[in-house]
Amino acid sequence: MTTVTFVTDDGVRIVGTVREAGDGKRWALLLHMMPATKESYAPLMEALAVRGVSSLAIDFRGHGKSTETTDGRTLDYTTFAHPEHQAKIKDVEAAVAFLEKTHGVRTVDLVLVGASIGANLALQYAAAHADVPGAVLLSPGLNYRDVATMPLIQSLTRDRHVFLASSADDEISGPSVEKLMERSLAKTDVKQFADAGHGTRMFETYPAFLEQVADWVTARLEG
Repeated sequence: MTTVTFVTDDGVRIVGTVREAGDGKRWALLLHMMPATKESYAPLMEALAVRGVSSLAIDFRGHGKSTETTDGRTLDYTTFAHPEHQAKIKDVEAAVAFLEKTHGVRTVDLVLVGASIGANLALQYAAAHADVPGAVLLSPGLNYRDVATMPLIQSLTRDRHVFLASSADDEISGPSVEKLMERSLAKTDVKQFADAGHGTRMFETYPAFLEQVADWVTARLEG
């Protein structure tokens, strides 16, 4: 594992962890939920590495170690208004730019995995970049902090790939995934649990699901 730092176009220093594997040509970008950090993806990073897939997990602005700006401000997500949460898409864009600059990664060789608001943001990025081969959305919502997913998933064409996952004991994401699944035109895989919890907690409750996600990501990167 290697710690990396890069700066968004609005001056936020983002800290991430890189786990290189294989030939370094296949990558996953991992986006955490609140109040988690990049460390919540450590087990998935190792599962991906076993399959020859490299990964970058980032701390979103105001989370973990991504709390400083280039002009000396300190950020704390607990004080964010909705627009500041929405600005996390800049963290995603900066992460992809970092991978392109430092590792030559192309978006066609990159799958996004997001949990909770990270799932909504992963879908937002994928919807805006047609060459992204797939996105895993763990406990997405229809509208987290005004990042609305229904128009995003409806914009995906039939050749795109999405993996939706939720649990019935998640009162927001459970019904949201049902609605997203119904309206998605993309090639959509769905995993629904009864009692798995929210976001990356599903990996803790059902470790075999982590392996399933790693397999799905790998398959998308194999063409």
